[in-house]
Amino acid sequence: MSIVSAAISPLRAVIIGAGPAGFYTADQLLNEGFEVDLLDALPTPFGLVRAGVAPDHPKIKSVTRIYDKTAAREGFRFFGGIRLGEHLSRQDLLRRYHAVVYATGTGAANRLGIPGEDRPGSVAATRFVAWYNGHPEAADDTFDLSMDRVVVVGNGNVAIDVARMLVLDSAEIDVTDTADHALDALRPSGVREVVVLGRRGPAQAAFTNPEVRELGELRRADIDVRLSELEGAEPEDTRAQRNLELLRGYAERPGTGASHTISLRFLRSPVEILGAGDDGPVTGVRVAVNRLDGGRPVPTGEVEEIPCGMVVRSIGYRGVPMDDVPFDERRGLIRNTGGRVCDDEERPHPGEYVAGWIKRGPSGVIGTNKKDAADTVARIRDDREAGRLATPEEADAEATAAFFDERAPHAVTWAGWQLIDAHERRIGEQLGRPRRKLVRLHELLETGRRVKP
Repeated sequence: MSIVSAAISPLRAVIIGAGPAGFYTADQLLNEGFEVDLLDALPTPFGLVRAGVAPDHPKIKSVTRIYDKTAAREGFRFFGGIRLGEHLSRQDLLRRYHAVVYATGTGAANRLGIPGEDRPGSVAATRFVAWYNGHPEAADDTFDLSMDRVVVVGNGNVAIDVARMLVLDSAEIDVTDTADHALDALRPSGVREVVVLGRRGPAQAAFTNPEVRELGELRRADIDVRLSELEGAEPEDTRAQRNLELLRGYAERPGTGASHTISLRFLRSPVEILGAGDDGPVTGVRVAVNRLDGGRPVPTGEVEEIPCGMVVRSIGYRGVPMDDVPFDERRGLIRNTGGRVCDDEERPHPGEYVAGWIKRGPSGVIGTNKKDAADTVARIRDDREAGRLATPEEADAEATAAFFDERAPHAVTWAGWQLIDAHERRIGEQLGRPRRKLVRLHELLETGRRVKP
């Protein structure tokens, strides 16, 4: 790949993925004088802020106001509904931009690797979260919620979100932007207990303090924590210390006789998802009881069985390979060194970069992506000054827009997204909700394409 001189202007960049990492990268590239095109596979922007953050967390979703300001800046364009590897290729991008940034996140769920994992009723948290958040790819999913008990495997914020969503009462959930099909299933749900399993101890749980604190504010659920599982826990930082204080408070709090319960169980590793025959639905989980050895969970030899009718697996995420972009299968990330895409011998590919979870793995909170984006943009700036960006053959903004319209005539611009946004908010307001999401791809595209590029 040839390289470009820093003197060439204007420089053009494209970002694949319109989540937080994509927007933070776009804003900083605009500061550096780049023209920026932001592409996403969906007609809607904001990634996991729209399709991942729990519906009862509107304050977290308000971060999109910052992204709106980025979108209003001169030199920014959005193209939603364009999928890399389907509508265009990696080489199509390199022919048109000086810098290509992949910010696609980590959309695939890690697997437990235990017997029974694929039984009916054993589901990935990624899919369940996408379902209640109205992601178009999960809109037709159905979940049987008639059972009394659900087990959630994992000790991160997503696990807590899933547990909380399963026990919210109508007054708590009806005022959110939860997808209509999920509301229809959650309101009459038979679930009365959610057991959240962590293979390590409470001091090692990845919950943030606000997530743990919110558990105690649920209207119809008690929080069940065993004091015996808190004994000897040694926090390594202030976050873990505060979590332990909150958990101890729940353990010592008298039960209220609430109709629902969230039970937090630590030092438990699933070893088999139980059910009738080889492929019958979930009837329970067999777990190994652990002890900690130097912070690592070690089986004690004791085994327990927890009856349940559904298991939600929330044990982390990994990226999905795209087109022919270099990919590290072991780590589940785009192969990179400090944000520069590289080959398996760590030789950088001029003009190709990565930001966000697909760069470093699924860690941190939304704001963590801002610093991560700054680190990647610093590499782009260094490469610009050293003449190491790509040399596009067709770096014309209008010609590129025409190319996108030819390859993906359904694509939605920022003006189209604003139509979708206004429509959802208008209908939601009539229902006393922040928005009523469109969850069918054709509805989103039809609404968004009322404004032509």
